[in-house]
Amino acid sequence: MTKTLDEIAKFVNGKIIGDKNIPISRIASLDQAKKGDITFITSEKELKKTQPDKILASAIILPEDKDTILCAKIIVDNPKLALSKLLELFIPTIRPSEEIDPTAIIGKDVEIGKKVSVGAYCVIGDSAKIKDNVSLYPLTSIGNEVVIGKNSVIHSNVTIYEKVMLGEGVIIHSGSVIGSDGFGYVKTDNNQYVKIPQKGNVLIEDDVEIGACVTIDRATIDSTIIGQGTKIDNLVHIGHNARIGKNCIIVAQVGISGSVTIEDNVTLAGQSGVSDHVVIQENTIVAARAGVIKNTGPNLIVSGFPAQEHHQEIKIKALTQKLPEIVKKIKELEKRIEKIETAND
Repeated sequence: MTKTLDEIAKFVNGKIIGDKNIPISRIASLDQAKKGDITFITSEKELKKTQPDKILASAIILPEDKDTILCAKIIVDNPKLALSKLLELFIPTIRPSEEIDPTAIIGKDVEIGKKVSVGAYCVIGDSAKIKDNVSLYPLTSIGNEVVIGKNSVIHSNVTIYEKVMLGEGVIIHSGSVIGSDGFGYVKTDNNQYVKIPQKGNVLIEDDVEIGACVTIDRATIDSTIIGQGTKIDNLVHIGHNARIGKNCIIVAQVGISGSVTIEDNVTLAGQSGVSDHVVIQENTIVAARAGVIKNTGPNLIVSGFPAQEHHQEIKIKALTQKLPEIVKKIKELEKRIEKIETAND
């Protein structure tokens, strides 16, 4: 595919500086780009570090103009957003064929919409509803009474247990398990554990993306809920009865215990954890490896274990580095006090 710089600028709503008729046939990273390519710089910080003489691309997407860069430029407000649009334009996603593979096993009373792809060796349980334009890649398992909304994509080896409900435009990557039993047990007088039946479900709202090898437990009674627009990275666990708000970001290896409430626009950085029944209020950022064991207010950055306001945590960490010196001074003071007390006796 070849597009002129003018066509690209109109597509990303950008301003051209240079020859608008330059042909562009490929998107490339800054260090790999050559003539005929368009490359990109996504931030002012990256722009300051760039060496203009090493840019070999025919054009570049920038957040602002820079006179020392001599190739043609497209100036946009959000280079990352422009890049995402161009990647889909130049390298469109290949959808599987809109057909049901003869090896698929379809249960009773299943409703399958228009333009649906069901890959090899898929299993769809009784009374499931697969809406229009859904893609089920090979070896997926869809339980009884599952609902999958329009334009959703379920990649290979995903298991969706019974009665799970997916909204529209949901993407689930390989190896994830949605709707397995929550970790619920009651201890008897003789120290045995009796399983509490997990009879709820999982509700995943529109435009949620779930990474590879994610586990989301079904609720005990009601629903475990993942809010609209939330994005979940690989290797995340979400416990039963958890409620995740809209447009949250949950990064790799996060663990969320049962009955947690996470409000809208929260970010949980990698390997952070949340204790059961905790509420994290809107717009909060939980730093990597932080452990949240009590409720947080809104609009905070928290870090450390136990997690607390980030600036306070930094002060504590700084003081911790000085502990050997502080201990040494305390010992010296103790000796001086002891000498004074001995002299007075």
